[in-house]
Amino acid sequence: MNTLAVMLVVAPLLAGAVIAGASITPLGRRLADPLGVAVAVAVPAGAVVLIVTVGETTRVLWQGGWEPVHGQAIGVALVVDRPALLIVALVGLLTAAALTWSWHFLADTGASYVVLVLLFLGACDGFVLAGDVFDAFVWFELMGVTAYALTGMRVEEPRSVHGALSFGIVNTVGASLSLTGVALLYARTGELNLAAIGASLRTASADHLVLISCALLLTGVLVKMALVPFHFWTADAEAVAPTPVCVLLSGAMITVGAFAVARWWWVVFDGAVPETAIRHALLGFGAVTAVVGALMCATQRHLKRLLAYSTVAHSGVISCGIGLLSGSGLAAAGLYAVGHACSKGALFLVAGMLLNRFETLDEHELYGRGRRMHLAGAIFIVAGLSLAGLPPLGTWAGKSAYSGALADAHAEWLEVVLVLVSALTGGAVLRAGLRIFVGLGDVPDPGPDTHEEPEGDTPRRRDGFRVLAPPAVLLVLAAGLGLWPGVAAVAQRAGATMTDTGGYVDAVLHNAQVTAPEVTVEPLWQALSAGLGLLAVVLGIAFAVAGLWPSRRPRIVRAALGPVRIMVRRLHDVHRAHVGDYVSWVLVGFTVLGATLLHT
Repeated sequence: MNTLAVMLVVAPLLAGAVIAGASITPLGRRLADPLGVAVAVAVPAGAVVLIVTVGETTRVLWQGGWEPVHGQAIGVALVVDRPALLIVALVGLLTAAALTWSWHFLADTGASYVVLVLLFLGACDGFVLAGDVFDAFVWFELMGVTAYALTGMRVEEPRSVHGALSFGIVNTVGASLSLTGVALLYARTGELNLAAIGASLRTASADHLVLISCALLLTGVLVKMALVPFHFWTADAEAVAPTPVCVLLSGAMITVGAFAVARWWWVVFDGAVPETAIRHALLGFGAVTAVVGALMCATQRHLKRLLAYSTVAHSGVISCGIGLLSGSGLAAAGLYAVGHACSKGALFLVAGMLLNRFETLDEHELYGRGRRMHLAGAIFIVAGLSLAGLPPLGTWAGKSAYSGALADAHAEWLEVVLVLVSALTGGAVLRAGLRIFVGLGDVPDPGPDTHEEPEGDTPRRRDGFRVLAPPAVLLVLAAGLGLWPGVAAVAQRAGATMTDTGGYVDAVLHNAQVTAPEVTVEPLWQALSAGLGLLAVVLGIAFAVAGLWPSRRPRIVRAALGPVRIMVRRLHDVHRAHVGDYVSWVLVGFTVLGATLLHT
């Protein structure tokens, strides 16, 4: 088991090194794709084996045999438990889908693309399993650096370079703030191990240094989560990044950032920082992010930007689940994140097919041009219903789990946010899908030239299955969440493990055999959750129809939409800012987060 856990991190890195070395030979590119896909498939398979082996326990692997003595930790630990392994499996799955899809489309990028993707996979796994904050930061930076390079791979295009620079600058500022938080925690506690830092902080009441270090440390991962106002890099990066890279940014990076927020809060700061402070911060940032992202998504014509702002909106929903500060809230957020990642991955891959065939991603320019792409169109439209939360597809399982968690936390008002986000983002995808693949709606004015360079050649007929299989598999897995009878139990137990601060500390510092606490599992299929899912779908279809036939809107509806248009126009003006303004917004977000922690 120990070797398998370590190989989850090491295998992608070793494979990347082998591919990089072999790239100087004629067989280099031929080796890159099959080896990359094989490793990417092996990682989630290994994670599943470990999930079965580890069960409800928490296992700690001390590298080099440097185990704690009298509760003092100086070695490097990998902490293997069910929540971490589930994240590793999800990231590996998305990576396998991305590499399988790009086997054809990105054939001209050379082996460097596969190497960077494997480094990204290994860095994500190392970050999730890391048991000390400094090693987590190192993996965090490796994950970021590879993501910047992947985003800007098409260096011959100014848009690509600009998007990668915006991405890199904003995230580097966030990482610098996080490193400052690490330094402050080390200065206060003399520890780098997460469990040891938390145990030390809980021996005394929190002062301003601890609160500011919490704000600093969390800022870096909130940037990765793309919460408002840390989110400005997202649309710029995902609009220009290669399509499979968008799958990783939108699914893997967002989810890994959310995991870090939860893990660091319960292990390090729970009991040291007031719960009301972090609850207000995460719920506030999450609700604002969800609404802003949904409004921006609903008013986009560029497919990748539309999907990027949808990611922002759903990241806000995930933040709200963490902000409930309960095992049931974490279970709901985890289910929601998995459903979103799989659905969004399928949408991005279909959008990439449109770009390679028609050399544009403008929804109006693509009007009716996808009529013959029957399977791709079906995947796109079903994925839109999945984002809207149609039972049992995609995000519905998470939304169903949210109902119980919100009731327990007396935060039922968030149901309105969930329904609104699902309706607006799902409706935007349905509008685009029906316009492109069915040819419904008023004939739009395409406006100025929207030509974009394709990422590869149009797939040949015999390559169609390989291109369509990854999005189809992701969509099937997203639907399977709501149909699997045991998914609620798995999510609830993982949430209970994450919130068991004492168990984590005992396992890491005292080599105790810790198992997850007992939980009460509530079924997903309830009348309220199914009804809210159907309501969101109906509203989403209504928004899609209103967008397809704007000329037929009743006069009273046009008048009611006037204030909304003004607000959305202001949002668009803010999002057209310079990268320097994006950095300023990160500092504003850190200031708001710090003030919330200090004054709650």
